[in-house]
Amino acid sequence: MNKIQMVDLLGQYKNIKTEIDRVINSVIKSSAFIRGPEVRAFEEELADYLGVKHVIGCANGTDALQIAMMGLGLNPGDEVITTDFTFIATVEVIALLGLKPVFVDPDPVTFNISVDNIKKAITERTKVILPVHLFGQCADMNAISALAEKYNLFIIEDTAQATGAEYSFPGGKMQKAGTIGDVGTTSFFPSKNLGCYGDGGALFTNNDELAVMFRSIANHGMTKKYYHDHIGVNSRLDSIQAAILRVKLKHLDEYNSARQRAAGYYDQKLGNTRGLDIPARATNSSHIFHQYTLKIKEGLRDKLRTWLQEKDIPSMIYYPVPLHRQQAYSYLNYKSDDLPHTNNLAEEVLSLPMHTELTEEVQDYICNAIGEFFDNN
Repeated sequence: MNKIQMVDLLGQYKNIKTEIDRVINSVIKSSAFIRGPEVRAFEEELADYLGVKHVIGCANGTDALQIAMMGLGLNPGDEVITTDFTFIATVEVIALLGLKPVFVDPDPVTFNISVDNIKKAITERTKVILPVHLFGQCADMNAISALAEKYNLFIIEDTAQATGAEYSFPGGKMQKAGTIGDVGTTSFFPSKNLGCYGDGGALFTNNDELAVMFRSIANHGMTKKYYHDHIGVNSRLDSIQAAILRVKLKHLDEYNSARQRAAGYYDQKLGNTRGLDIPARATNSSHIFHQYTLKIKEGLRDKLRTWLQEKDIPSMIYYPVPLHRQQAYSYLNYKSDDLPHTNNLAEEVLSLPMHTELTEEVQDYICNAIGEFFDNN
């Protein structure tokens, strides 16, 4: 058995090597490295896949969030409600723009932002709800949309971990993650379900005016060359990354299905293991398993992780320190125990290897090691 990888990007590349090498060479020969035809083609193809009017490529997922907030015309001191259980990028742009991050506890079962806790956090200064579709499934967008309509709030969806996931509304209407709110944002970091071979990101919207604004802001605030109508940034998806993403987009449903099969096999092998909870599925969203994340009970998480390391099995903790306890955000004056569900998750979660090349042989080895650990503890 080969060395177990948390994410096997090399194995995935080998299966699409001919396509990838061809498009990289094509871009190099064209010398259209910035804002070239590959970028425009990828934006159109991703828009068609998602069922959204506009896709605007940018340099990374963090920039996508910043451009979204800049384009919505928010003012310093405006409040943005988001989950306390997420990667730092979700909130750092809020702070950078002089806005106020408002952290709320997630649902401890699905890990996604709790609608009940959003309700409690809304004030006169609230302008945005920013749900993160964590680990591969959507937050409760029907309820979040109703709150946004009631209080006249914007919705920015952070869909960096859920590109391709589908949300089901009452009545059966389906929409892809990132296409439900005013704007969706994503990252194409290499380990994502749809990832490039460097940095990349994008914004999605059905609003024509916002699309023009986002595209301008991402290009130094220009609407015409050397005419700067807005304060902007320099954030571009380069042509080589766009060409790679065009290839991988064709395989995205296949990749997501492979992750779902691997998750189902983990479920089968681990579902009756005493001492852990397998990932829960939201009733109104598909789950495309950017991560396969267990909850380890009885304070045994770190001991299990050490046990797995000794057996050359990688694992990851997302996220070990909640945002409200980070030094950078101490100015917000949260107390350590203000968000108990996040605190509990930070002590319990453990993500297992999850990628498109995962084999049942490898999963058997991982699951047998986990079973052996709990038999002895």
